[in-house]
Amino acid sequence: MKKFNIIDSHCHIYPEKIAQKATDSTDKFYGVTHAPFHGTTKELIEQSENSGVSKMLVQSVATTEKQVSSINHFIADEVNKYPDKFIGFGTLHPNSDDLERDVKELISLNLKGVKLHPDIQNFKIDDYRCLKIYELCEKYHLPILMHTGDDRYDNSNPNRLLPVMEIYTDLTVIGAHFGGYSIWEEASEKLCKLPNLYVDTCSAFFALEKETALKIIRRYGADKVIFATDYPMWRQKDELDYILSLGLTDEELEKIFSTNILKIIEN
Repeated sequence: MKKFNIIDSHCHIYPEKIAQKATDSTDKFYGVTHAPFHGTTKELIEQSENSGVSKMLVQSVATTEKQVSSINHFIADEVNKYPDKFIGFGTLHPNSDDLERDVKELISLNLKGVKLHPDIQNFKIDDYRCLKIYELCEKYHLPILMHTGDDRYDNSNPNRLLPVMEIYTDLTVIGAHFGGYSIWEEASEKLCKLPNLYVDTCSAFFALEKETALKIIRRYGADKVIFATDYPMWRQKDELDYILSLGLTDEELEKIFSTNILKIIEN
């Protein structure tokens, strides 16, 4: 494991006062029991030290427009406390009365991208309210880490993502969960040709046979896949053991573990 620089590119952290409530809410939403973590900074750092992960991309989601600024300041504060451990993404909300203000504040906080969750934030990816977000993120070269996919809803599935990616061709999107939570194979078939889309691996391995996971990775190509765990949902060590067992080459693993995400945030 030491031969790889491993970055976990999808981690949720919360202030300690609300961490338990936040993780319980996520568990309820997905009907999945998470690993015995509560989404605190302390637990994430302790886990990384035991698993060999060198750095984590941390973020949280604003469920209302009023939460955007406070969440972004919290994430920025945690990154400033642990600059060797954390990369920070901010959040935006399509109901904001001034998205440009929110984006400029996010940039001023030295956050490197934006996290959106259409299902939890209750919007469709191609909703007209979101077009300003994509315009601004494209303008300021901010990648979007976006929850994608869920067969229970029609907010973030490929039919919603495709038209946006075809219009905003200079916008970089990381589609969480192989581009389609619970519809992993279908999403990979429909999205794999998009030049400005990357996908992360989180909250997928628990449901996929190894042969299927490898097929999806190879369909997108190792240049477009990013290692992630969805902390506090899953244990880093378990997710690492899974991906290391797939038979990927060292060159592929190096791209998935660090090269791809560093290329995005340093662009």
